[in-house]
Amino acid sequence: MPHYRRMTDASISEKILDTMFLITIGLGYLFALAHLYYSDQGRDGIPGLSVDDIKITYYGEHQKTRLGAALNGAMGVNLENPGQKQTIADWIGRGGSENEFNSTVAPILNQNCIVCHSSESGMGLPPLTSYNDVKKLTESDHGASIQSLVRVSHIHLFGIAFILFFVGRIFILCEMPVMLKRIAVAVPFFAILLDILSWYATRLIPEFAVVVVLSGALMGISLAIQIFVSLYQMWFYTPKIEPIEM
Repeated sequence: MPHYRRMTDASISEKILDTMFLITIGLGYLFALAHLYYSDQGRDGIPGLSVDDIKITYYGEHQKTRLGAALNGAMGVNLENPGQKQTIADWIGRGGSENEFNSTVAPILNQNCIVCHSSESGMGLPPLTSYNDVKKLTESDHGASIQSLVRVSHIHLFGIAFILFFVGRIFILCEMPVMLKRIAVAVPFFAILLDILSWYATRLIPEFAVVVVLSGALMGISLAIQIFVSLYQMWFYTPKIEPIEM
């Protein structure tokens, strides 16, 4: 019979390498979740991350402006005080004249927002460096643009695929029923594909925001299971040895 490698075949050095990799990936994913929370929470005007926040992120609030929606979400916390937020909101409400922008709005943006919202930052965020740039964001909020979704999609697919592949390569050394293992390594790939496709669906049909949340949760849970099961079998699991019949 062919012999397949298992955790018991790995050397201590290999186990240490795999362990540090899995721990680093796990911590990185937690920080990614924290970034997601602080980026999207509060868009609906209520503290905390909810399905409505995800709807607004991808579908938008058609009755509001993109800049106004950002002020109620992630952008608002970067301003020094509520008065600055109100100044920008009042400027939007009065039609967004260039003279008022230069005298009252531009100084606020230059002080609090330009570090990230500029082409030089390389962060891919909408620039807020000129009146014309900001004026575009005072139009009706239709959520994430196709251009921004495509940019984020290819980054996620390339980056996360590598992470899932290497975590899965470690996980397949675990001892468990073969069918369960096959399902476990396939689920996170299915989840990330569903997650990203549902971004585009939510841009058209806001109810798909639920799919974004569920598919993201499925990927996170499946990744966590692979990491914890791999670490357990690497260091604590003792395989059963079948007795040899005489």
